[in-house]
Amino acid sequence: MVLRSKNHASRSLMGFLCLCGMGIAVVNPASGQSGSLPLQDLSSFHDPGPSWSIVTDAAAALDKPHELSFSPGTGVLLNLPDKKHPGQDLFTNAEYGDIDLELDYMMAPGSNSGVYLEGRYEIQLLDSWGKTNPTAGDNGGIYERWEDSRPSGLQGYEGHAPRYNVSRAPGLWQHLKVSFQAPRFDANGKKISNARMLLITLNGTVIHEDVELLGATRGAMEGGRESATGPLRLQGDHGAVAFRNISIKKREAASETQNANNRRDNVDPIYVDANVNTTLRSFMDVPNFRIVHAVNVGSPEQVHYTYDMDRGALAQVWRGGFLDATPMWHDRGNGTSRPRGTVQTLGKPSFTLARLANAQAAWLTDTTGTAYRPKGYVLDDKDRPTFKYLIYGTAVSDEIRVLSEGHGVHRVITVANPVDGLYAKIVAGSTIEPVSKDLYIVDGKACYLQLEDTGNEKPIIRDAAEGKEMIIPIHTKLSYAIIF
Repeated sequence: MVLRSKNHASRSLMGFLCLCGMGIAVVNPASGQSGSLPLQDLSSFHDPGPSWSIVTDAAAALDKPHELSFSPGTGVLLNLPDKKHPGQDLFTNAEYGDIDLELDYMMAPGSNSGVYLEGRYEIQLLDSWGKTNPTAGDNGGIYERWEDSRPSGLQGYEGHAPRYNVSRAPGLWQHLKVSFQAPRFDANGKKISNARMLLITLNGTVIHEDVELLGATRGAMEGGRESATGPLRLQGDHGAVAFRNISIKKREAASETQNANNRRDNVDPIYVDANVNTTLRSFMDVPNFRIVHAVNVGSPEQVHYTYDMDRGALAQVWRGGFLDATPMWHDRGNGTSRPRGTVQTLGKPSFTLARLANAQAAWLTDTTGTAYRPKGYVLDDKDRPTFKYLIYGTAVSDEIRVLSEGHGVHRVITVANPVDGLYAKIVAGSTIEPVSKDLYIVDGKACYLQLEDTGNEKPIIRDAAEGKEMIIPIHTKLSYAIIF
């Protein structure tokens, strides 16, 4: 286990300049109309190319590179470039300066796209699923400028890599939020301060704070000449991508970075890294619930999970950094730690196994009549835990391992002496929809579920408090994977 204390205090933000005594007036960027871009048609965009269309949904097959399927309708902006429909970038009619941008996007396997603020400053969108050491060219990276006169004679992009790779799998919706400050110009049109990416979060995780942009990305509109305003630009010539819920709001004077700094209360965070397989017990807060006997398991593949010892349950998985232990170890502490990455919950914490009278019976809510007894865990030769417990008089072994290339987690539940009417609850979410044989997409396209060894039993998808849940009869063994 490696502990590291970091100070992520941002550089001071450049304020509005007031140089009236020198005869210089700052030009403040104007902004287009704030609000969500209507995606009923393409009328919000200038001269859209043939690869762009409006649909109602999109989907990907993990084994089909550069392809997205879709359903007719409205609400989703889709780019499907091919020989008959050559791809080209898409520009909004309106121009913007200081904005808060928020949108969802979906990548096809192997695809490449980008979001350009003012048509000039690119945030990379890429299928970087599972990569452990992201660069500026990976998903969430900032392309800044192109250097072609280095002493070594090498050419390449300069930019800013995201703090973590928190990219979801192709075919899953990802959420991007950007707080952007446009460059400032004096009355004579001379630039007096650079543009800045004040805050970028990807899938709920901060990946950039207060990044000063020394220039536009190569290939920017108008040859890279900077200006106080410009359109939102979506890259369309590098691969299949879909967008939805595009919101553009004029940024208020109090920046997101300043707000983030205020929330830190000047506490130097205590981070726990998982450069090797790492296990740490703590309290863990999940939505509307506190797990008091949580075991947090981290991996060098940067895929981690929380196990609820009180229920024999896989509570959540996440990608990125391991743990923020500040609430547990700073000052007196309250015993809790927090994930440092993109979290996928798997439903409200509940017992994994329950004995039911039938497949529609209510799920177990407490240990009455179960003789449930946790027996801790054992570590293998790579320091990975396998959890043990007793329930209904039978011994249960629960093994969770990170998939190759960090694509998710694999779980094997083994029951020593199965009892009649024993079921396993695998996952819960707003939706559970079949994709192909034994593959399901869960919680509004937030993760995949791949069934493997079910003992020839068929899963049952039924109504639940979260929307839907999947249960399945279990005899001696059940195995599946959560892919995200």
